[in-house]
Amino acid sequence: MAPAAASPPEVVRAAQKDDYYRGGLRSAAGGALHSLAGAKKWLEWRREIELVSDVAYFGLTTLAGYQTLGEEYVSIVQVDPTQGRVPSRLRRGVLVALHTVLPYLLDKALLHLEHELQADGDGAWPSQGSLAPGARGQSGARRWVRRCTAALTEQQQGTLLRAVLVLRQGLGCLQRLHVAWFYIHGAFYHLAKRFTGITYLRVRHPLAEDPRACASYRLLGLVSLLHLALAAGLQLYGFRQRQRAQREWRPQRGLSHRRSYAEERAVSRTSLCTLCLEERRDMCTSVFYWRCQWRRDPRGCRGHNP
Repeated sequence: MAPAAASPPEVVRAAQKDDYYRGGLRSAAGGALHSLAGAKKWLEWRREIELVSDVAYFGLTTLAGYQTLGEEYVSIVQVDPTQGRVPSRLRRGVLVALHTVLPYLLDKALLHLEHELQADGDGAWPSQGSLAPGARGQSGARRWVRRCTAALTEQQQGTLLRAVLVLRQGLGCLQRLHVAWFYIHGAFYHLAKRFTGITYLRVRHPLAEDPRACASYRLLGLVSLLHLALAAGLQLYGFRQRQRAQREWRPQRGLSHRRSYAEERAVSRTSLCTLCLEERRDMCTSVFYWRCQWRRDPRGCRGHNP
C-alpha cells in the first residue's frame, strides 16, 4: 500500500513539538550567554542566539537528512513535489534558510530602516550604548542605510516610513493568512514549505481519518480568516489615526520647541541671587552680602536690602 499524505492534525502536532524543542534549545543557549556575559549582552544578542539555535536544530535534523523530533513523534517524513522521493540537500538547505534565516534578516532590515527614519525625522540619533536594536556599533550596512535615508527629502522619508510600517504589519498578516489557508485545505503549514514544495507522508499504517476533524479544521480556518479581516481593519484604522496625530502634532512640536527656547533665554537673562537662588529685585549691598555669607542667614537675602 502506498504511503498516504499526512493529515492536518499530524502536521500541526509535529510543528508544535518542534517549536517546543526549539524553545528549550533557545532557552538553554540564552541562559548560557546570560551566565557568561551578563544581562546586557544577552539582551543585545538575544535574536542572534535564537537564530543560531534554530539553525542548529534544523541543521542537525532536516539539513542532515533526518526527521525532526516533531516529525518523528507523529511518524511523518518530508517528500519533494513528486511525492515519491526525499527532498534533495539543496531543497532542504533552501527550506532551512527560508524558515530561519530569511525572517531574521527581513525583521532586522525593516527594524533598522524604521529606526533610522524615525531618528532622522526627530532630528536626533540614538547613542551607541543604548539597548535599541542595531545599536551595537556602526556597521557598514547601518552607515549605508543612514546615508541613503539622509539623501531623501522629508516627504520621501515619511512615505518610506509608512511603507515600512505597512510591510512589517503585512508580513504578520500574510503568515496568519497562510495558516488559515492551511486549516481549510491542509497542504502547507509553513510558507517555506510552500515555496520549496515540500509536503509530508505517513510512514506508519494509515489511520482512518475522522471527517469531523477535517470539518472542524475548515471551520477554524474560516474563523481565522474572519478574525484576520477584523484585525487588519483595526490596524488600518489605528495607522490612519497615528498618521493624523503626527500631522497635527508636528507644528505644535515646533512651536513648543521655540517657546521653551524663548523661556530659557528669558530665565537666563533674569538676575538671581547667588545665595538663595531667587529672583533679585533690588541690588544687594556688599555689606549685606557678607552678612549672608558669614552668618548663613537665609532670611536676610530675599532680594531686598536690609
